[in-house]
Amino acid sequence: MAQANMSQDPAWPELPLSAWSASCETLHRWTQVVGKIQLALTPLVNHWWNVTLLTTARGLATPPLPFAGGTFTIAFDFLEHRLTLASSRGTQHELRLGPMSVARFYAEVMACLQQLGVKVKIWTMPSEIVDAVPFDRDHGNAAYDPVWVGRFWQALLQSDRVLKDFRARFIGKASPVHFFWGSFDLAVTRFSGRRAPPPTGTTPNVAAWVMQEAYSHEVSSCGFWPGNGGYGRAAYYVYAYPEPKGYGASRLSTAGAFYDEGLGQFILPYDAVRQAPNPDALLLGFLEETYAAAAAAAGWDRTALERRAP
Repeated sequence: MAQANMSQDPAWPELPLSAWSASCETLHRWTQVVGKIQLALTPLVNHWWNVTLLTTARGLATPPLPFAGGTFTIAFDFLEHRLTLASSRGTQHELRLGPMSVARFYAEVMACLQQLGVKVKIWTMPSEIVDAVPFDRDHGNAAYDPVWVGRFWQALLQSDRVLKDFRARFIGKASPVHFFWGSFDLAVTRFSGRRAPPPTGTTPNVAAWVMQEAYSHEVSSCGFWPGNGGYGRAAYYVYAYPEPKGYGASRLSTAGAFYDEGLGQFILPYDAVRQAPNPDALLLGFLEETYAAAAAAAGWDRTALERRAP
């Protein structure tokens, strides 16, 4: 495995997927175990916003989850590399994060829940992953490199900060900036307020009605993902659903950005952002102009939806 360049500025760290792809695959499935526990214990919120993880100062975590008149949280700590399960009754259990199979991680998390007194059953088949193996039978994905996982977390922190700045400029309906464990990406979505036609595509181990709930309304969505699933490199993405006519042909001024025909998304490579003299400005410019292209092509009421600078 390639060694991390420790002289690199940690604010926007180098993150080649090839250096940590095995760890990425394992961590993806670990977050799904935690996310499916959250799914089982929370009421449905529009577009599945109840199941997402949130970026913290130390990693990723659930919001407070209800159980037996109290609450508990599950938090990934990517500084000290541990998973903490803590309840409102004062009890807490920790699991050290290191090379460990998905099957073992699943078994140990469920054992910790039992010790907390939390009774929950989840569907153990990973979602949105091709040729997936159920968590309790997955002994193949077991890599965990703390250096590269830490770099991924640092990239999430920077992305979360800039995406929240972008979100604040919109006064229409918008999602939180949150982490989807199915697709393994950090995202924020803006809504026009209009209904959208049901999506017709298929997603591995995801029912059609799940995606219909996710895309029930017209959106412009953006985010960051490390490039797993076959793309091969970390990137920022923007897409519109339903995609308006001419959207992909929109001319962009952001250096390094392009429309990927295969994905149906605008892409800005993460490397272009981290290597820029002003990463925040480059990323915000990309997010703003791709949103503007979608809003203009689809005829959004921008005067009503956007916050004007004082």
